Amino acid sequence: MAGFLDRAKEQAQQALQQGKEKVDELQAQRAGGDLLKKLGAAYYAEKRGSGTEQATQDALNALEAHISAHGDGFLRSQ
Repeated sequence: MAGFLDRAKEQAQQALQQGKEKVDELQAQRAGGDLLKKLGAAYYAEKRGSGTEQATQDALNALEAHISAHGDGFLRSQ
């Protein structure tokens, strides 16, 4: 009986870990999407004359940092 409970506990822990990983992945995708939107908004504002080149560059740098840390998978889901 103890072996069954140990296996059940291990499977539950694995499922919990997988769930946490999926949540982390979704949060990274959402953050990447938000950064991409900010870059687009900064670029649009710059081209319309109400934004600055520096704001666009800052948004691009933030996006590139996110991609370095989490990958660019969120770009394919846009």
